[in-house]
Amino acid sequence: MTIALDRLPKKQVQKILCFYVNNTHKIQIARISNPQTKYLERTVFPGERFLFEAILEAELEIHQTLENGEIICKRLLCKDLKVDE
Repeated sequence: MTIALDRLPKKQVQKILCFYVNNTHKIQIARISNPQTKYLERTVFPGERFLFEAILEAELEIHQTLENGEIICKRLLCKDLKVDE
């Protein structure tokens, strides 16, 4: 008897739904740093809500330009931005 095997299933990565709000009066650039998924970058306008999926270990980088031209970056853990369903 011959047994045919299909490809091994890809490792399933658990994604979480995350939520970020730009509470400033400046435009921000949001980037998800996550080596296991595609690169994601988005402009987030003042007061805008940003809903996205990421893996638990990912980080959201928020880049913003100050009045003097300096660019600041803050990093938030996606697990802390998880939406409670």
